[in-house]
Amino acid sequence: MSLSPALPQIVTLSPSSPSRSAKSGATGDGPGQPGSWSRSFPVPSGDSPLSAYFEALFAAYGPQHWWPGRSRFEIILGAILTQNTSWKNVERAIANLRARKLLSPLAIQRVSAARLSAAIRPAGYFRQKTQTLKTFVAFLYSRYGGSLDRLFATPTRILREQLLGLRGIGPETADSILLYAGKHPVFVVDAYARRILERHGLADPRAKYEQLRAVFEWALPHDRRLFNEFHALIVETGKLHCRKSNPACATCPLAKFLPAAGGSREASPASPVTPP
Repeated sequence: MSLSPALPQIVTLSPSSPSRSAKSGATGDGPGQPGSWSRSFPVPSGDSPLSAYFEALFAAYGPQHWWPGRSRFEIILGAILTQNTSWKNVERAIANLRARKLLSPLAIQRVSAARLSAAIRPAGYFRQKTQTLKTFVAFLYSRYGGSLDRLFATPTRILREQLLGLRGIGPETADSILLYAGKHPVFVVDAYARRILERHGLADPRAKYEQLRAVFEWALPHDRRLFNEFHALIVETGKLHCRKSNPACATCPLAKFLPAAGGSREASPASPVTPP
């Protein structure tokens, strides 16, 4: 595993023991049997520890059926509303939007900022998020005539740049929209993913978002289904085990990969940076 020559030399992954996969004869069906995912996802290469991480998490938790949302636009709303708050608060805000019949681009465009703010208040930062929702919908109508089909038919790189140009939408939100609502093959790096990489010695704390995204996207087959499932599994791991304080490492499916357990090796700032 290596990184783009354009990236600073502060993130690296070191190979660990090869993982079991369909290529190596693994079979199974359901959580607890590592080969079960191979019929639905492309097989990660065994030359990166992330392939073993995915396998261990899928065996422990099974498919996550993410992102929660009844429509593409509801997923977009959730990606914006979940900034700096818990998903439970987002669910309350979306329930308010549903009750007020505000779960469509046209409804968000027409509703007053005051009424929208009142509906999403449970998600916190409701004034800023109101502006972001209004900005996104204005962009959707001005650039794509209000059509999500046209929006998501745009090439990934171009659409990502456009989303990042909108006020209130950062890399994690943009990538969540692209992956979960648009089914574009981009990996979403959240606080849980960063924490796991750092605690396992796979990333330097100084690493930027784009560098960590490159770690996942270059180590794994470029398939949106795999990116979707892996990110969801990371979120589950973060909630149950890799908490910011008092982490439950002993019972974590990734415990065997911790540096102290002889698994992953420390990130090396001096490692060569060459294309994969």
